[in-house]
Amino acid sequence: MPTTSINLKTEILAQLEATRTASRRIVRLSDTDIAGILNRLAALTMDNVDFLLAENQKDLERMDPANPKYDRLLLNEERLADIAGDLRKVAALPSPLNQVLEERTLPNGLQLSRLTVPLGVIGIIFESRPNVAFDVFALCLKSGNASVLKGSRDAHYSNLAILTLIRKVLAEYQLENACYLAPSEREALPHILEAVGYIDVAIPRGSQGLIDFVRQHAKIPVIETGAGIVHTYFDESGDLKKGTAIVTNAKSRRVSVCNALDCLLIHRNRLPDLFRIMQQLGQTHRCEVHADEEAYQALKCHYPDALLHRADEDSFGTEFLSMKMSVKTVSGLDEALQHIARYSSKHSEAIIAENPEVVDTFLKNVDAAVVYANTSTAFTDGAQFGLGAEIGISTQKLHARGPMALRELTSYKWVVKGDGQVRE
Repeated sequence: MPTTSINLKTEILAQLEATRTASRRIVRLSDTDIAGILNRLAALTMDNVDFLLAENQKDLERMDPANPKYDRLLLNEERLADIAGDLRKVAALPSPLNQVLEERTLPNGLQLSRLTVPLGVIGIIFESRPNVAFDVFALCLKSGNASVLKGSRDAHYSNLAILTLIRKVLAEYQLENACYLAPSEREALPHILEAVGYIDVAIPRGSQGLIDFVRQHAKIPVIETGAGIVHTYFDESGDLKKGTAIVTNAKSRRVSVCNALDCLLIHRNRLPDLFRIMQQLGQTHRCEVHADEEAYQALKCHYPDALLHRADEDSFGTEFLSMKMSVKTVSGLDEALQHIARYSSKHSEAIIAENPEVVDTFLKNVDAAVVYANTSTAFTDGAQFGLGAEIGISTQKLHARGPMALRELTSYKWVVKGDGQVRE
């Protein structure tokens, strides 16, 4: 092993040990202390807008604006104000700790209870979204956890600037090590994923490639927060006005996020309406469409030629993260369900339909973290669900599923109180 690699591992493990030690001190903080830290960080963020934007600009200058990650990387005054607002919201949320999940007295007189407790140290591996650093720190602290952040080189300067503010606030409570930003080099990632005894769980946030790498190489537990390959099925019974607004919003609201629409499945009998459904996406948003043959013919002469393409197999099962989408014609609900089962990443799936039986069948049969009827998938978001800022959208089924916030960052322990009982 090269000396530089040995030094990197030694540096990381030393920092992780300090973070583990800090995690044992976090649980001694009162909820008032935690709220004070988060509110102080919110104020400090707004006091340092120019500093944060200047450091973010250094990262933006290294990325092509046409890259779908550019929008994720971008900070501006409005986004920083939203971040500060989310910090305050998390500060005001009830603590998820020491909640009694159940309690009972056993026949032998033992008093048994189950209480929520922190996970300990949570490692977040993320790509080019610097707001994640704020969200993760806030949610981890509020749930009594220390945090280890492993960002990408794309957001190197932004993440360093954010950590500067976080550590400044933590220093006031002698807790500087409660949040550790690992080196941005790729070579640092294996040392995080192999940190048995230092990190209790890893949560990857980013592309499917990143998630797959973490799952395949981690020696510590992993909660997958998935890439969003998102479908909306427009049924024969779907309302045209309602459905058009939903499809437009799901695709165009913010294309670089995981809840954005990737594939519209349309009932064959609604093909005559397809150009109306897609009209605003084509004229206003200049959305590129990869359509199967039937949908292509329905859109031909009604959609901008430069934006309309014939779909191939790669057009489906793709998370575009840009102003692109695919359209697939289906014979009905069963074919739509089959397509979703084949290509879904189990993130968010939606149906537009007025037939209650069709809606009920869809909601019961689609295997995804969040399923929608007659509304936009853009609502898959921890804040929208009333959870405060989110740490990710879990697409797996063990421990947590869907938007993960405070409750999902806790485990529990059994507490048993006796009065001299011994077991025979």
